[in-house]
Amino acid sequence: MKRILLAYDGSDASQRALDATVEMVTTFGATVAVISVVPIHSNVMGVNPWDDRQVHEDALKEAQARLRDHGIEAELIEPYGDPAHTIESVAAERGFDTIILGSRGQGALGRFLTGSVSGHVATHSDATVIVTH
Repeated sequence: MKRILLAYDGSDASQRALDATVEMVTTFGATVAVISVVPIHSNVMGVNPWDDRQVHEDALKEAQARLRDHGIEAELIEPYGDPAHTIESVAAERGFDTIILGSRGQGALGRFLTGSVSGHVATHSDATVIVTH
């Protein structure tokens, strides 16, 4: 575990993933980057608040501050795209060997309707994937 990519959106699940990242960085001396993907998708109801770039920028700054509280400096990455595919491609392109992300604990219906980013990343990425609950 040398290069960790933390997927962070400010949710409770991603905060648990940040806590796990702190533990892994201090244990293994790894470097870390934090990614918050601004999703691009059509929405019949108009703009989804999670599509707002400012929401993701604020989440990245929050993660950066929390990591700094533990003496950890992190690169911040804020791409646009499908969250699961973008996390996977950034990890592969930039040589991250570990991805840490949280699971919202959706039921089967929720996963069917909205998809599971953590489930997709865990089953499609070549990196080691740690999913916190």
